[in-house]
Amino acid sequence: MPTRTELLEIIANGENSGVEFKRDDLRTQDLAKELVAFSNLEGGMVLLGVEDDGSVSGLTRQDLEEWVMNVCRDKIRPAIVPFFEVVRKVQDDEDVAIVRVTRGYDVHALWHNNGNRYLMRVGTLSREASQEELARLFQHRGAIRAELRPVSGATLAHLDRRRLRNYFGGIRQQDVPADDDEEAWQSLLVNTEIMTEEGVTVGGMLLFGRTPNRFLPHAGIDAVAYPGTEQDYDAQERVALRGPMTPLLSEGGDDIVENGLVEQALDFVQRNTRVIVEAEGGRRVERPVYPPDALREGIVNALIHRDYLLTSTDIALAVYSDRLEIISPGRLPNGITPERMRAGTRAARNQILKDVMRDYRYLEHMGMGIPRKIVKGMREHNGTEPDLIEQDERFVVRLFAQAPEG
Repeated sequence: MPTRTELLEIIANGENSGVEFKRDDLRTQDLAKELVAFSNLEGGMVLLGVEDDGSVSGLTRQDLEEWVMNVCRDKIRPAIVPFFEVVRKVQDDEDVAIVRVTRGYDVHALWHNNGNRYLMRVGTLSREASQEELARLFQHRGAIRAELRPVSGATLAHLDRRRLRNYFGGIRQQDVPADDDEEAWQSLLVNTEIMTEEGVTVGGMLLFGRTPNRFLPHAGIDAVAYPGTEQDYDAQERVALRGPMTPLLSEGGDDIVENGLVEQALDFVQRNTRVIVEAEGGRRVERPVYPPDALREGIVNALIHRDYLLTSTDIALAVYSDRLEIISPGRLPNGITPERMRAGTRAARNQILKDVMRDYRYLEHMGMGIPRKIVKGMREHNGTEPDLIEQDERFVVRLFAQAPEG
C-alpha cells in the first residue's frame, strides 16, 4: 500500500475511476455504494478522512476498522472483505484510512431498503448500472452466457438444416433425425444448446442460421481494405460479410460448398493483399503477406470470443498497406489479459461457439492458437511481433506486413 508521500500524491491527483474521497462520518450505505462500484469495475480505494477538494480533515469515528468491516458484511451482497489501513499524520497530524477492494469475481450489490442496487464506477461517479451494463457485467463474471439466450422469433425453420446434417452426421458422426421429424430435431438441438424450449439460441443462430443478421444485425464482419497506411474514404474494397460461422460441406466432408464467415474473411484478405515473390534454391516461390494460420486464428478468435451483448457494432477487419487489424467488440473475458493470452491461458466467453468451431478444426484443442499460430507464426513468417491490445470496449489483433527497417 502507498507510503505517506505516495498517498499525498494520490490525493493531489484527485478522484478518478479508482479513487474516491470521503469523510469518515458518511452513512453506511454511502461507503457500501462506492466499494460496490469499484468492485464491479476494476477495483479501487476509498480514502476516509479526505474532503472532496482534496484537503485532509482526518479521522473522527471510533472503532473505524470494525465499522468498515461491518458495512462490507451487512450492506454488500455478496459480502466483500476489503484491505484496510490507516496512514498516520498524512497532513497536519491528521490520519487517513485506506479502504481498498479488488475487482470482484462476483457481481456485487448494495443491499439497502430490502433491495439490491447494482452500481458501477464511471469516471469519478458511482452510478446504477443500466440493464445492458448489468447483463454484460454478469457475463464478464461468468454468471450468464449470452450465447444461450433465445433469439426472439427464431424457430427451427430459421436454421440451415443442411449445415446441421453436416455437423451432426459428418463432423460428430452420430445418427441424424429424418428431415420431417421435427420433434426429434427439436430434442437434439435443445440437448446440445443450439435451441431452448423458447426457440433458437444466440449461439445456434450464429453457427447455423439461414440468415443470422435478420435476427442478430451485429453478427458479421465489416471488412475494408485501404490503399495506404491510414483510413481513407476511397477504399479498395468495403464489404459486409454475412452468414453463419460454419461452412456447408460436401457429402464426404472434404470440400466446402458454401463458405462460412471464416472463409469469407480469408478470401477478402487474399484478394486485397499482394503476394510476395522470393527466390528459394533457384526457384521462384510465392508466399502470402500474412501466414494463413495466423490470419485464420485471429478471425476465428474474434468470432467466438467477441461480446455479443454489444449489439451496436460488428467485428471489424481492416487491411492496410503495412498491417492488418482484427477488432473484436468487448473486453476480454473472465480476467484474461493480452499477456495471459500470449502465454496460452484459456478462457471462453461463448463456450458453444468455441466447442462447435473446434469440432470443425478451426481451433487447437490445447488452446494454444494465439502463442503458436499468431505470435510464433508471425515471428517465423516475417520476424514481426503481433500486437494484442485491449482498448476500451474492444480487443485488437494487429499483424504487420513486414519487419520495420533497421
